[in-house]
Amino acid sequence: MIDGIIFDKDGTLFDFRASWGGWARHLLRDLARDAEHAREMGAAIGFDVESGQFAPDSPVIAATAADIAACLLPHMTGRSHAEVMAEINARAAVAAMAPSVPLRPLLGVLKARGLRVGLATNDTEAPARAHLAAHDITEFFDFVAGYDSGYGAKPGPGMCAAFAKRFGFDPARVVMVGDSRHDLEAGRAAGMRTVAVLTGVAGSEELAPHADAVLADIGGLPAWLDGLQAA
Repeated sequence: MIDGIIFDKDGTLFDFRASWGGWARHLLRDLARDAEHAREMGAAIGFDVESGQFAPDSPVIAATAADIAACLLPHMTGRSHAEVMAEINARAAVAAMAPSVPLRPLLGVLKARGLRVGLATNDTEAPARAHLAAHDITEFFDFVAGYDSGYGAKPGPGMCAAFAKRFGFDPARVVMVGDSRHDLEAGRAAGMRTVAVLTGVAGSEELAPHADAVLADIGGLPAWLDGLQAA
């Protein structure tokens, strides 16, 4: 019933808070003139520097590096949008990602079922590939796309549609797995099934209306797929 699975990255493959809270704190403190300036810039991107927590509507959760840079730019006199975006991307590529579950075993199980596996992230493609490589899981991915790969950003369906088209799949036989409404809306717009996971910032009450299933994390996917097959 399912030919392929396309994953979001941040908040899905990798636990969002554990991966990006420290990164955002260090980024802002390094860019800021002082502690008050860091707090001001944090507020601009929905991040509390002291607690390390993201607001539910933080652009860091689902927006692109270009969007994040645009939020910071009014607070950074003398810096261009391109400069700020380049700094965000460079720092993102070396960010320490915390896997939401042990990834190699899970991805191995999915590949053993004959599934094609893809990645669709609103990060840029180069940092996304760096994160996969850092966790030795690149080999499991048949398709990797960032918002700069030519298919557009989520919630647009471009990356999801390109994955299905690459392998000639009926989108109805592909699953989009993500932790945000942007992910689920992208999958639905591409005609795919959607599965939400709770390893991001959004809760089940926000995600459930846009998903065929809500799982604690991606470790529940094999059992969910078994349920589809049994049905």
